[in-house]
Amino acid sequence: MYKHVALLVRRDGMTHDEFVEYWQENHTPIARDIEGVVRYQTVLPVDPEASEFDGVAELYFEELDALHAALGSPGSRDYDPAKGTAKAAREDVDEFLAVDSRPRLIGEEFVEKDGTGGDTTGLYKHSAFLVRKAGMSHDAFLDHWANEHVPLAREIPGVVRYTRVVPTDPENAEFDGVAELYFESLDALRAALGHESSRDYDPDHPKAAAARDDVENFLSLEDRPRFVGRETVQKDETGR
Repeated sequence: MYKHVALLVRRDGMTHDEFVEYWQENHTPIARDIEGVVRYQTVLPVDPEASEFDGVAELYFEELDALHAALGSPGSRDYDPAKGTAKAAREDVDEFLAVDSRPRLIGEEFVEKDGTGGDTTGLYKHSAFLVRKAGMSHDAFLDHWANEHVPLAREIPGVVRYTRVVPTDPENAEFDGVAELYFESLDALRAALGHESSRDYDPDHPKAAAARDDVENFLSLEDRPRFVGRETVQKDETGR
């Protein structure tokens, strides 16, 4: 499954509440019908005042070519969909988004743990937009992430779903990957991964601490945006 993950920043002069209302009421019905979209989910921050972004939009496609046709390639945001709902959605983003301030990643999703059956509406989610440590190649980063860190992250207390998004075009990607961890409660998320307003935390549980310690081995933490929010599945035709 291929996925477009967009970190959203509201347009100048718009309040967060105005942004959310427009996004949910006006843009989401358009985005659901973009050609090729088989799943669409939105994530709203649990604490907008402490959040680095106003929201996260995630669109899934079965084929990478369909994703590029609808949403552009990783190397460029200057695209003009020829027709249909993709064109309408592209034009609508100017109504509520600061487009130049919107980081994004196009990648392939790998599900490392799932106790949800794919029903993630209402779950709390920590999305970490990963940047590799200085001096490490992208391939070395992926190797450490998949083979050293994933076994630790799966065991973090409270994690009910864990997915990785690996860029399809690393040379043009803004990040080396996205790590997504889901929890049933916000308290469990904060106990394992810290409060959204701070990255300086020392988890009490030894398995959470082991995962926290390992990030120093492959990530540049200062360059890693993160987002803590609550997810809503707006469309799902994947059959999972």
